[in-house]
Amino acid sequence: RHDWRHGLDLLGIGHLLHRHPHELSGGERQRVAIARALATSPTLLLMDEPLAALDAARKAEILPWLEQLHEGLDIPVVYVTHSIDEAARLADHMVLLKEGRVQAQGSAVELMARADLPLAHGDSAAALVEAVTCGLQSDSGLCELRFDGGTLLLPQTRANPLPERTPVRVRIQARDVSLSLIKPEQTSVLNILPATVTDISDDGPGQVLIGLRLGEQT
Repeated sequence: RHDWRHGLDLLGIGHLLHRHPHELSGGERQRVAIARALATSPTLLLMDEPLAALDAARKAEILPWLEQLHEGLDIPVVYVTHSIDEAARLADHMVLLKEGRVQAQGSAVELMARADLPLAHGDSAAALVEAVTCGLQSDSGLCELRFDGGTLLLPQTRANPLPERTPVRVRIQARDVSLSLIKPEQTSVLNILPATVTDISDDGPGQVLIGLRLGEQT
């Protein structure tokens, strides 16, 4: 059983205790509602599209707190969402439903890469890469991430950089990937990784979906 202050700490809302409800932002109200649910010491937490009523700015405000909640709780959390971004960021095990029936289930990394599922098709097609941080490159300010298929360099956008060896997920959208049969030279592209084509399938008029394997990740 958790002390009610545990939820306040996980969601960073201790400083809001003396405010009136009308003085809270949409994201703060949602964090307060989650803390109230945690105060009952549930054995399972059900979150049914908790960000659906929030605009993009408020979603960006609350998502880091949901990540911290996910890491800090020792109870199962069932998170219902239509947002691929939220699922990619928060889900460990995914259950994909269609018309009330289970279409597939498995790890988020696995399901988002399966060409036989709708998650891997259309404009939102993407792959999840699980990596660890390796610090900043002092000469460029880029964050270095290492995974089974190589190293990724990304702009450091966090106010406080993550410590080295911190596990992170990177969602790489298919539309941001370019393929070449020879190693590109004299290009501004930062991340050039060797990969093996695993499958090719149609993905709408004039488009194909190509599966790639880097190391042990697809």
